[in-house]
Amino acid sequence: MKRLALLCTAALAVALLVAPARSEAIVAFTSTAVNTNGGNCMDLPNGANTNGLQLVQYACNAGTNQNFTFTPVAGSADSYTIGTLNSGKCVDVYGASTADNATIIQWSCHGGTNQQWRLTAVGTSGYNIVSVSSGKCIVPSGGVATSNTGLVQLACSTATSRVWRLAGFTSGGGGGGGGTFTNPLSLHGPDPWLTYYSGYYYLATTTWNNTITMRKATTLRALATAADQVIFTLSRPNGAGTMWAPEFHLLTGPNGTRWYLYYVAGQEPYNLGTQRIHVLESAGLDPMGPYSFKADLLDPTSDNTWELDPSILQLNGQLYLLGTYYNGSQPLFIRPLSNPWTASGTRHLLSTPTYSWETVGGAVNEGAEVIQHGGKTFIAFSASHCSTQDYKIGLLTWNGADPLQASSWVKSPNPIFQKSTANGVYGPGHNGFFKSPDGTEDWIVYHANSSASGGCDMNRTTRAQKITWNADGTPNFGTPVATGVTLTAPSGEPTS
Repeated sequence: MKRLALLCTAALAVALLVAPARSEAIVAFTSTAVNTNGGNCMDLPNGANTNGLQLVQYACNAGTNQNFTFTPVAGSADSYTIGTLNSGKCVDVYGASTADNATIIQWSCHGGTNQQWRLTAVGTSGYNIVSVSSGKCIVPSGGVATSNTGLVQLACSTATSRVWRLAGFTSGGGGGGGGTFTNPLSLHGPDPWLTYYSGYYYLATTTWNNTITMRKATTLRALATAADQVIFTLSRPNGAGTMWAPEFHLLTGPNGTRWYLYYVAGQEPYNLGTQRIHVLESAGLDPMGPYSFKADLLDPTSDNTWELDPSILQLNGQLYLLGTYYNGSQPLFIRPLSNPWTASGTRHLLSTPTYSWETVGGAVNEGAEVIQHGGKTFIAFSASHCSTQDYKIGLLTWNGADPLQASSWVKSPNPIFQKSTANGVYGPGHNGFFKSPDGTEDWIVYHANSSASGGCDMNRTTRAQKITWNADGTPNFGTPVATGVTLTAPSGEPTS
């Protein structure tokens, strides 16, 4: 009996050594799946109904083709089928293969083990999605972070390319986050630009000197205390100082996929007439660089006045530069680009300040920022002079016609985001937009003052809050929240 007990003890020890990682308790849910190496969403290309269509990772866009239904397998304690938006279609390992790099496809549901998946927790907020038939994990081909990369199966690990955030799955600590934060995110942060990428938030704001700085953190709460790091020092005579309105966009051009950092700078000492838009290019996929100077983004035929507040519009496969300039008042412009640093045509008038709420302290339209949702494209812009407490945000809606024509953009008759005296928020404007870590929420980042006498200086603070969508498909920015109010963190943030 003693020998038998020893054998049993040894067998148990071996079993513990080879036991797989814990799988979460079974529950039905619907969710996006966001890859932690790049922040792209699992995607069914174009929502097509085709059997054998390979799934990809793609920039999160809240489309139905990025939502999947996880349904418990009958009689199983830990396995799911994963349904696509097409009724009767399931996520499938092609040919029930057990080989590395077998493609992950959509196929008519049939109950085979190559259409069954386990969710294995990795850390506090991510999961391996493990094939029951092969024991391998869903991963972008090559483990890369590039959007539109096909999904395959490879050996499971804790590598970020194998880990997915599932916002809709709350059992056992997955998805949803649960953290909090308070505004402001930066005490000296005018003209903010904030992006979530590959597990981190990145924030850049105006410095009003010859440096470009950026801070990063895994949560908004931590972003508020993160250090600003100098990522580039300006030295060109025509753009050596007073850096403002920086934005960085991940774009694909002749040099592949890179970060392009757009900013405004002019000659020193400060001279408004010399202010122009410039662009840097990253060496790789780190938003913090290193960067090299790429181009002065001058208008090819109308470089006869200052241009400010660069941003990028991507529409129907075409790239456009947005900004503001001077023609007696301060309107918005749009200019086509042939690549991220080269204009392919002159600027076109996009929006002129005409309503009374656009002309307080000066006739101003500036800070054009793009947000796209449900197949619609909008441009939010800041109106009136920044020195007034009535600086605010208006909205343009694209009607589907030529985007270079002002008539193709319908201006809402009233501002959609403005001061809240009750909350002590004045002059909210020059915003940007970012997605929550799991890609399911849209957020606005903006600057504002806490005093009605606040102006256009470096004491404007960076703030963020969640936005929602109206029944007609337009964005609802709500009311700017007072500083110090505890807000729920974006969905998918780690809890620690």
